[in-house]
Amino acid sequence: MRFDTLAEWLAWQETIHPVEMDLGLSRTRMVYEALRGAGAPPFPIVTVAGTNGKGSTVAFVQALLTAAGARTGTYTSPHLVAYNERIRIDGRPVPDGAIMAAFDRIDRARSGVTLTYFEFGTLAAIEVFRACAVEAAVLEVGIGGRLDAVNVFDAEVAVVTPIDIDHVRWLGPDRESIGREKAGIFRSGRPAVIADRDPPASLLAAAERIGAPCLRLGRDFDPAPAEGGWSWRGPSRRIDALPAPPLAGRFQLDNASAALMALEAAGRLPDPAAARRGIAATRLAGRFQVLPGDVPIVLDVAHNPHAARSLAATLRASRTPGREVAVAGLLEDKDAAGVVEATAEIFDRWYVAQPAGARGGSAESLARTVRARVREAPVEVCGDVASALGRARDAVEPGDRIVVFGSCYTVGEVLAAGSRP
Repeated sequence: MRFDTLAEWLAWQETIHPVEMDLGLSRTRMVYEALRGAGAPPFPIVTVAGTNGKGSTVAFVQALLTAAGARTGTYTSPHLVAYNERIRIDGRPVPDGAIMAAFDRIDRARSGVTLTYFEFGTLAAIEVFRACAVEAAVLEVGIGGRLDAVNVFDAEVAVVTPIDIDHVRWLGPDRESIGREKAGIFRSGRPAVIADRDPPASLLAAAERIGAPCLRLGRDFDPAPAEGGWSWRGPSRRIDALPAPPLAGRFQLDNASAALMALEAAGRLPDPAAARRGIAATRLAGRFQVLPGDVPIVLDVAHNPHAARSLAATLRASRTPGREVAVAGLLEDKDAAGVVEATAEIFDRWYVAQPAGARGGSAESLARTVRARVREAPVEVCGDVASALGRARDAVEPGDRIVVFGSCYTVGEVLAAGSRP
């Protein structure tokens, strides 16, 4: 084996390909064929793409399948604290050894082909799932869909969650361009679950063009809130008395509905009792995750305007009696102005920092953006996320609430420091 620790493997993977982001399927397909020939993985796959809600939808699908007794693998990105979060069996991160063994097999098979960090991880997930004999896998697309490494593998069912403007450098400047890229995960004759209530025309046109039958939120399936819970309606089934999703936000009903629809389309919809257990068991760190206390801390990875609007709506629906205090840090390629505008009316004070890593956006630049749009709220520039949170905690009192948001890296820094940093 080339390396003795997972950290060494990951550090090396960041260096072997000439560029960090290099969308395309040829390298991943070439190495997979060297590993396994042209054969498909020996388990059905649900692929999830979209701008926001991907992680939640994957979590719901996994929890529902696990509640129904199916051994299930999930692959997501990025991670918050530990790389192992990306590759899970029945919701639990796999150990370092399993990932390293997969990396070693990939390294031996690649014959000099250079893979990106994400491509290595995608192939490793499939290798781990095969070794663990999963009965189903749920794969989250990293960026886009058409040229994302995950798209090397044909999905039994493809899910597209709400689409908004993000990653414009790679996907295009508008929802129609981005919709075409997301539609790349559709397959002829296989169901396409559309969990966007106002999908781009390009997404629907792509499904029609290749003959992927569309199942649309609000038309073919829908949640119906009810006292103490909700009901789900699909094309041929209905499940009543479902518990409220543990993940906060009204929009989580749509994500849970899409998960149920994907499983009905795959012929694996759980019975009502298992569905209730699965919804109730769904967990996902960093999505309106609340660290309780006299001053609760909310952790949310909202990193684009659409996600920031959802965060703002959830905060409004759970008002605190005191002040709302922001601890924010965004990556350099994100729409900081859009994120700030979406949350401008929420926060009484801002502490901004640069997230760790090469792509961390300047705290000074974010501060200028906030000051230009939220003139009445004080803004303080801090050295890093930990110090920003420390400054916020020093300034608050019981009844206030701190909200840490803007990036997986921002939230991850808090989680890595412990639940009560």
